[in-house]
Amino acid sequence: MKRQDWVVVGLDNGGNKNNATVLDPARRFLVDRLIETPSRVKEGQQIAVDALVQAFDDVLQRTGVGKERVRAVGLATPGPASADGVISSRGSTNFAHPGWRGFDFRGALEARVHLPVVYNNDGNAAALYAHHVCYGAEGPRHSSISAIVGTGLGGGVIESGRIVKGAAGMAGELGHVHIPMEGLLAEGQPRPHCNCGFDGDAESVASLTGIEQNLLPYWLGRFPGHELAKAPSPARAAMLVRSYGEKRDPMARQVFEQQAMALGRLFTIAANFTDPSAYFVGGGVVETVPEFREWFLAKVREHTVLREEQQRVARFALVPDLDMAGARGAALAALESLPAN
Repeated sequence: MKRQDWVVVGLDNGGNKNNATVLDPARRFLVDRLIETPSRVKEGQQIAVDALVQAFDDVLQRTGVGKERVRAVGLATPGPASADGVISSRGSTNFAHPGWRGFDFRGALEARVHLPVVYNNDGNAAALYAHHVCYGAEGPRHSSISAIVGTGLGGGVIESGRIVKGAAGMAGELGHVHIPMEGLLAEGQPRPHCNCGFDGDAESVASLTGIEQNLLPYWLGRFPGHELAKAPSPARAAMLVRSYGEKRDPMARQVFEQQAMALGRLFTIAANFTDPSAYFVGGGVVETVPEFREWFLAKVREHTVLREEQQRVARFALVPDLDMAGARGAALAALESLPAN
């Protein structure tokens, strides 16, 4: 088959939904909108793999592409996981059930679709897509770092246009980098705990889980009578806090300023470790009204300490098309894994 006739498929597996896309060798996406199907990850590994196969078949049907044209599949899932797509033995915020620990997600999907499957965690995939959109053909001349705020805190490091995976495949797990808490926590605020077992890592503050378990319990105690205290559950209150932030609610802005400070401190570490060309922020925290989005990104930049030389060249931006970024980044990684001819 001639190169111009084949495609790759990108699949992004999430806690609730799978997203899929199709990419041709000219780097044109054949899907211009979000195509989601249930991920069913809470129902077990085999059912989740079945759901991914359904997403694969569905996107091919929607785009009118025959399976014989597919050369490879890119798979993105939440981490931590190995470079080969084996879920961490310590578990994951999104794959909390013990049955997921040590599960070979990539291999299981490959056995079902009978095609090469290229694995990346979803933070790496979104980071690759952000880098691609920002730099295009100049991508190999630049580096970037992305922080994706969701249920957990995903991330990705791109060096010379390529994902940095590391020896065990767990490079870019930015959520579990310890950050200084002095000056970030308010008076009497407990040191935040992360589901991974760490105290004081970035995810313990900058994530939806961090809001629910660590930030809101403290701030609701400082704002007696706040409407969010009446929410039916802590999880529901955490989901609603962004809408209050959009309305400039003082308590909600305190919560999100702490998150922005955490990301700024994380980026400060990155500035001294990888000195990237660009810093990208994505996730639900910035999928919001322009005023709040711009305020949050400005706060992240305010708390990122750069040297004068770095300030002149660094770029701060949002991850574009975030609801599609994981699938698109997964497809790009699959395309880059294939021979050029």
